[in-house]
Amino acid sequence: MTNDGGDGLAVLDDPVGESLRGRHAGLGRRHGRAATYRPEVATFSAVPADAGVVELGAADVPEMLDLVARTRPGPFWPRTRELGTYLGIRDGGRLVAMAGERLRPPGWTEISAVCTDPEVRGRGHAARLVGALADRVLARGERPFLHVAEKNAAAIALYERLGFTSRRHVTFRGFRTP
Repeated sequence: MTNDGGDGLAVLDDPVGESLRGRHAGLGRRHGRAATYRPEVATFSAVPADAGVVELGAADVPEMLDLVARTRPGPFWPRTRELGTYLGIRDGGRLVAMAGERLRPPGWTEISAVCTDPEVRGRGHAARLVGALADRVLARGERPFLHVAEKNAAAIALYERLGFTSRRHVTFRGFRTP
């Protein structure tokens, strides 16, 4: 699946918040990071998720490996994070979602190891991580791509909502060299 970016769809991940931070700022009110329209205007509010995106490093590897063991996004080893930037989301200090960069063919960067703890799925964590990584890749003048198992309909639907499209079926095989 590929995404050439530049389509402006990311603002639709939080249309109320984006509106209240932009052209409708004068029609709303803020309290910390929460925003809402004034009662006489509309009933919509934007309350950001508590978990922010953080860059993961060497000290996070044990938690990254634990998350991979629980979610099985594909091959991930103790030094896989050295292939590129890995981002995560913590909830109560615990790593609950992550994604990172892996393969780097000329002009492209693969977004990989996209996984979310089953206990916190449905909160937009994967979309936030893939979007943040895609932004970084595009800022470097490269294009993001990813691969997904054909049977993973939920992931395919998410990636399509984020603007990725299927290009072709590819067989990936991993081998461990002794």
